Amino acid sequence: MATRAQIEATYNDLDELFRSTFGEHGDFSGAMYNGDFSLSLEQAQAAKRDFIVEQLRIGPGSRVLDIGCGWGPVLKEVERRGGHGVGLTLSSRQAEACRRHGLDVHLLDWKEVTPATFGRFDAVVSVGSFEHYCSKEEYLAGEQGAIYRRFFRLCSDLLPPGGRMYLQTMLWGRNAPACDRVSLKAPKDSAEYLVAMVSRFYPGSWLPESVDQLVACAGPEWVFLSFNNGRLDYIQTLDHWQGFWDFRGRKIWSALKLAPKFVLDGEFRDRIRSAFRGCHRECFVREIMDHQRMVLEKRAP
Repeated sequence: MATRAQIEATYNDLDELFRSTFGEHGDFSGAMYNGDFSLSLEQAQAAKRDFIVEQLRIGPGSRVLDIGCGWGPVLKEVERRGGHGVGLTLSSRQAEACRRHGLDVHLLDWKEVTPATFGRFDAVVSVGSFEHYCSKEEYLAGEQGAIYRRFFRLCSDLLPPGGRMYLQTMLWGRNAPACDRVSLKAPKDSAEYLVAMVSRFYPGSWLPESVDQLVACAGPEWVFLSFNNGRLDYIQTLDHWQGFWDFRGRKIWSALKLAPKFVLDGEFRDRIRSAFRGCHRECFVREIMDHQRMVLEKRAP
């Protein structure tokens, strides 16, 4: 799993730029257009949040655990619906930003959570964090399945029968390269190079192999109520990300503060180049990477 240091290497460094671009509750993970690309990014992100809370049947009094809560967009929506959300993140800047706005967020790895930590919940949300749960090293050691089974067991332990989970994650697509061929030394137009650049943006992360793998790891305790492929939606989301590079107002100062790090830190330069050159987008276009939104329900005994 990506460590706290690896998560902070991306999200802490870019914290000010993310918030100044996407708002204090920056909702930047794949939005939900469902084929209607006339929607603005803000409308598509709102549609995603509406879908989440409606599928999870969140209302007044609901308790929701958001694993990998980011800057709290889903937590804020839960609060707006009269529920109470508890968020987990490995980014101290994200936690600080959420707490400034009164959200109940903890700097904590999900692997450290038990039912005694916060009590039980009515629903669990994981938007864009699942892809960080297994590292490349853990994948090569054959540990990916065990990590995912542990996650699904934890979520089951935290929910009553009939409790629901929303899981949104990137996965490898049908044109993904073999792990041992991924390299920054590969030809720059190759899948191997693109994945290596994306891995620089998200260090310590290796994607799930397929939906079938997730269904198998979830085991008999879970029934999958729906699948919604978000690959094209993620391409559209990334197209709307171009505003991230529009440095105006206070964003100019935020960018200037990062200039010394860009000069001195090669890994940071690669993270910026990966985003600026559209490596993520190209991976989705070529079906090197895929994307799924899933709704699960815990079976009754």
